[in-house]
Amino acid sequence: MATTGSVRSSGRVLSRCSVYLHQASRRFSESSDKGWFRSLFVHKVDARKDAHSNLLSKKEISNLYKIQFHNVKPECLDAYNSLQTEVQTRLHRDQDYPCEVVGSWNTWYGEQDQAVHLWRYRGGYPALSDCLQKLRDNKEYLEFRKERAKMLISRQNQLLLEFSFWNEPLPREGPNIYELRTYNLKPGTMIEWGNRWARAIKYRQKNNEAVGGFFTQIGDLYVVHHLWAYESLQSREETRNSAWQQEGWDVNVYYTVPLIRHMESRIMIPTKSSPLQ
Repeated sequence: MATTGSVRSSGRVLSRCSVYLHQASRRFSESSDKGWFRSLFVHKVDARKDAHSNLLSKKEISNLYKIQFHNVKPECLDAYNSLQTEVQTRLHRDQDYPCEVVGSWNTWYGEQDQAVHLWRYRGGYPALSDCLQKLRDNKEYLEFRKERAKMLISRQNQLLLEFSFWNEPLPREGPNIYELRTYNLKPGTMIEWGNRWARAIKYRQKNNEAVGGFFTQIGDLYVVHHLWAYESLQSREETRNSAWQQEGWDVNVYYTVPLIRHMESRIMIPTKSSPLQ
């Protein structure tokens, strides 16, 4: 009986507290829209001065990039590479198409039987639209797509801009292996990421390993791609370890790791026709 009475007593106390809280809330909200009680539930957001794309990308040029991920049937990889090389070479050399191949690779370590292609559209979105329209009217290209579709399991693409503090990716001689490090960031952290890497990139340029840095505009958002070149896996290890010997690199890692939701590393081998060898 005592227990029941205690429960009832507690219930009455809680009920009274609820009434008092409701009355207090009502009085404070009625007295002032800017009262401290209401401020507990209002999140103040500072207005941004510009879009991420304008703050982080190169303003002096209007390059747009497209990255493609093609998962190929294992038995079709050689045929796929041959067909893709033929078509890419034609488009790359044809001045009527405002696009160019930056690099083409097969994934060596990471997702197997995967092809990765990076394209550049000089002139931004108008160049992309112009190119797509011309390809829709190109019967040979449409036949190529039908043939290629028979070899694929799945495919994905993203439209990218390049960070202002990275060098533009240019053709290079080989042999090299390439690492594509992909970071899925927490929404709202792209500016902080860019500010940190604008300082940190100097630690990773001494061995000429930095190829290009990009962030997504269409596709999976808040995704960053860093592209690196190494002579070998051993060279990669030595180059990455040497960065830790430089004062300041550890600070960059400390502040950027909390911004990441997920990260992935691909080691890639360039195809024979890739400008990045």
